[in-house]
Amino acid sequence: MSEQSRRPHRPAKPYRRPQKDPVRIIAFEALRAVDERDAYANLVLPPLLRKAREKGDFDARDAALATELVYGTLRRQGTYDAVIAACVDRPLREVDPPVLDVLSLGVHQLLGTRIPTHAAVSASVELARVVLGDGRAKFVNAVLRKVAQDDLDGWLEKVAPPYDKDPEDHLAVVHSHPRWVVSALWDSLGGGRAGIEDLLEADNERPEVTLVARPGRATTEELLREDAAVPGRWSPYAVRLTEGGEPGAVEAVRDGRAGVQDEGSQLVALALANAPVDGPDEKWLDGCAGPGGKAALLGALAAERGATLLASEKQPHRAGLVAKALHGNPGPYQVIAADGTRPPWRPGTFDRVLMDVPCTGLGALRRRPEARWRRRPEDLDNFAPLQRALLRTALDSVRVGGVVGYATCSPHLAETRAVVSDVLKQYPEAELIDARPLLADVPMLGEGPDVQLWPHLHGTDAMYLALIRRTG
Repeated sequence: MSEQSRRPHRPAKPYRRPQKDPVRIIAFEALRAVDERDAYANLVLPPLLRKAREKGDFDARDAALATELVYGTLRRQGTYDAVIAACVDRPLREVDPPVLDVLSLGVHQLLGTRIPTHAAVSASVELARVVLGDGRAKFVNAVLRKVAQDDLDGWLEKVAPPYDKDPEDHLAVVHSHPRWVVSALWDSLGGGRAGIEDLLEADNERPEVTLVARPGRATTEELLREDAAVPGRWSPYAVRLTEGGEPGAVEAVRDGRAGVQDEGSQLVALALANAPVDGPDEKWLDGCAGPGGKAALLGALAAERGATLLASEKQPHRAGLVAKALHGNPGPYQVIAADGTRPPWRPGTFDRVLMDVPCTGLGALRRRPEARWRRRPEDLDNFAPLQRALLRTALDSVRVGGVVGYATCSPHLAETRAVVSDVLKQYPEAELIDARPLLADVPMLGEGPDVQLWPHLHGTDAMYLALIRRTG
């Protein structure tokens, strides 16, 4: 009898179909959209969740988990890439992107959540079987088992360079930001390790949803009747939804009487509206109005004073969003699609002008974590001429005695003080005015006269504001 014939017969294991987990499939689909189509998670995830709820057997807890998996994975992508790179035998660029997305989701469950190790691994392998096939699922299983051998702190000791040898690269790996972003934010803060670490940590925290009660249309008292609603910190029109509140469930938001708007954005509009002007106060301009949050607040404030708002936006589809946000405004307004660098209005027309210019968006990385991986230093060079041209338009558009607000959702010095300084050299008949008294209850606003808000200090996006009065 042969050796082979003496071996006991072992029947082959029956094939088991992979189990489809709707939560993790949705998370994977959202990550693929972000990667393949340069989509934004805050735009692609809600329709996926809504569709899953409509099918049934998908509740609020499922939606919360899917949201955490997507945003947590995107925020920590840099850290997780370093961990995965230490566990595979090839450069990450040679790992197929869909495989890398499944691995990143698995690593986030292992290192960034309280999901038990065995559940995180098995759920990720099942996801891989569904979306990648059995062969690549074995690769996912092998890599995640290596990752599971240590916790996040242990991995950071292995993959992050020591702080004293390379501070910026250490912070980039530990806090999951591109190195150039770490360097830029550090320069804007003015140095010190504690401040930059606090800021980077704040960028990786899930922000609360903040609502604005548009004056004359809704009140904070109405919004505070919602579940888990608390007053804003600084803006008298702000209400925060804690515990993951859903703004779409708020009647005033559905009606357009209130909106979703970060408190920093509200403060910029309020500061411009409250800045002292010499002479009449009848004509206001929002020169980069899309998608309409600041325009809606400015329009309501203008209506209270009998003033008129002109909201201008270059892109027609974004001008449509502005019109939607302003619909129902209690006073007169107009929305136009126009290029702010070649304005159709006459110089010196307006008493107040807001120019919230296009920028890198580095001040809103809490809300759009994928933006940190898309932006490049050369983007600054692309934005610089437009930002300067728009500020020049604003200064040309305001009358003598009127006020311009230059704003960006970026703290990068090349997009803030450098722009203002360069343009004011061409306008000796304009002067910076101190914006800090117009945000009187907000602490830690620096030496002025301009204002930089920070997530770690103010709980807002990192909005920048300079107020400029036309003097001649």
